[in-house]
Amino acid sequence: MKIPCELIVWYVLPAIRRELARELVDKHGMIQAEVARKFGVTDAAVSQYLKSKRGSNKELEASGRYDEFKNEITISAQRIVDGSDIVTETCRICEIIKKSGMLVSIYEVHTGLKAPDCVCPDCCHIDD
Repeated sequence: MKIPCELIVWYVLPAIRRELARELVDKHGMIQAEVARKFGVTDAAVSQYLKSKRGSNKELEASGRYDEFKNEITISAQRIVDGSDIVTETCRICEIIKKSGMLVSIYEVHTGLKAPDCVCPDCCHIDD
């Protein structure tokens, strides 16, 4: 059985990187090499994110909350340009994905199982 954290690594983090890379290159004028250094990946990996060869996630895109996700990407990209680090911003977006319920559909599609309580937004007590 896959645990939710594995699905985050396989499906959520690449989608976050893809959208952040696009935002940083297209809207903030960063070069791929600079984005790669910030992400701790190769230039080739960033190129694949920009060409959607990595980081596509149908469940996120069809979640009905993708616009909210993209808005958070825009905010994080600006924060990165202003000096925030990639870890802080990636974790912030990941928490939003978990709290919004988007992770539930990813879990259920990729495992064929009902999402456990630790994935369900009503069960998350992250701020407690």
